[in-house]
Amino acid sequence: MQKNSSLPSGVKTDYDRILRNAALRRRAAKAGVYTMLVIWGLIVLFPFYWMVLSSLKTQAAYDNEQTPVFFITNPAFENYVKVFSSSDIHLGRYILNTLIFTLGTTALMMAVIIPAAFAFARLEFKGKNLVFGLLLSLMMIPTELVVITNFQTITAWNMRDSFPGLILPSVTSVFYIYLLKENFAQIPDELYKAARVDGTSDFKYLMTVMIPISRPTIVTITILKVIECWNSFVWPRLITKEPDYFLISQGIQQIRESGLGRENIPGMMAAVVIVSLPLIVLFLIFRNQVMEGVSRGGTKG
Repeated sequence: MQKNSSLPSGVKTDYDRILRNAALRRRAAKAGVYTMLVIWGLIVLFPFYWMVLSSLKTQAAYDNEQTPVFFITNPAFENYVKVFSSSDIHLGRYILNTLIFTLGTTALMMAVIIPAAFAFARLEFKGKNLVFGLLLSLMMIPTELVVITNFQTITAWNMRDSFPGLILPSVTSVFYIYLLKENFAQIPDELYKAARVDGTSDFKYLMTVMIPISRPTIVTITILKVIECWNSFVWPRLITKEPDYFLISQGIQQIRESGLGRENIPGMMAAVVIVSLPLIVLFLIFRNQVMEGVSRGGTKG
């Protein structure tokens, strides 16, 4: 193709006009995409903004507000002080219980699913495909049926109102085993064969090769499990009746009923902001690993 400078003047003018129009269309399309993303982002973030805004209002200001106020010049932090200082509100204990439940469940689950995923991805044993297929079939069972079975088991073992009773039913996940197994399977077989020739054990190969390579996916699974545990409601509410073992999900309702009261909306918003912040901070810190882990988990080869 001839260079633009060597084209006849009329053709050159048309060529430049075509290039300008194409560039304008690309910029317009990009501007449209960014505009839609900004609008969608505002829609998604507005409830959280309104929650924070409400938590910074006094009870009197909130009750006397005739029309919605989207900005405040004198924020009041008394709601946050009251949530932590009031003797009728045990938010600190609920947060500690949730941390114990979340960290214990996540740690035990990772100790289960990583060896399981490694076995299905690298080891050869009789009936491997059959066992893996049976595991995948468990994903077809409704969650409600599993909850009933787990409740009967935990009750029979006298583990109600205890951390083991909260943690044990959630220490494995067929979906996470499948996701990690697919990620392990992408690691070249040559690395495993070379390690075996060098006398490396399966456990050492898992710890020194597969886990570091699959770190983004492992981080993603860990964060997803932490979020799941932090927001868990049905199982903790079913298995615990003692306030000493209440998690945040139950504690928020308890605070509303017998702590702050149903009418104290700003105080409740302050408690919800405190509960939500750890997950937001966690995601912001590990967002790159989460995105990489999700993309790698869905890529084959």
